[in-house]
Amino acid sequence: MKIFVVIPAYNEAKTIVQVIQDIKKHIQNIIVVDDGSKDRTAQLAKEQKAIVYSHLINRGLGGALATGIKAALNHEADIILTFDADGQHQAEDIPKMIKPIVNSEADVVIGSRMLENNKMPWHRKMAVKIGNLITRFLFGAYTSDSQSGLRAFNKKAASSLRLVTNKMEVSSEIIKEIKRQNLRLKEIPIKAIYTDYSLSKGQNFFVGLKTAIKLLILRFRLK
Repeated sequence: MKIFVVIPAYNEAKTIVQVIQDIKKHIQNIIVVDDGSKDRTAQLAKEQKAIVYSHLINRGLGGALATGIKAALNHEADIILTFDADGQHQAEDIPKMIKPIVNSEADVVIGSRMLENNKMPWHRKMAVKIGNLITRFLFGAYTSDSQSGLRAFNKKAASSLRLVTNKMEVSSEIIKEIKRQNLRLKEIPIKAIYTDYSLSKGQNFFVGLKTAIKLLILRFRLK
């Protein structure tokens, strides 16, 4: 099977090299979507032999994921993983993320930070729980960690995703699409690495509020 890892990245020069090097211990095909970075993210990723696609302007997480998933499909990927660029995820989790798909047990696997006690900061835990509730309320779809950036898709699932949002709301939109397409979903417990840097990359209250409003607009647009 051809397996690709998609890394959306915006001003991640501080961490992108180590992230790519860690992933390469498990997967060699890596696509970095440089989402309008103003630093050396794209150059450093190219030096690590990653395939780099660059947006001229910052489109947001949703736009970067859509570009990366489409690119992986164009490279005839059988399995596509999404992986954050800020060093939060552990590459050691990649094999167990892939296994349910290889064994035809799932179409989509989500790495959940909520299934084990992994010392998630309370404010991040609350943000995840609120995201879960909003996703369930608006789209009738539930997972224990709707905001996780570590996901795996088989070709069928990745090809069926219809993503129309550009920003952070894409995480909930993906859960909506999983339900809409009746895809088989499995959650795998993962342990995230929390640093001051990775925490600075997450949603704050105001970004979370804007995300909720955009999801509400998306819900009414679907009617």
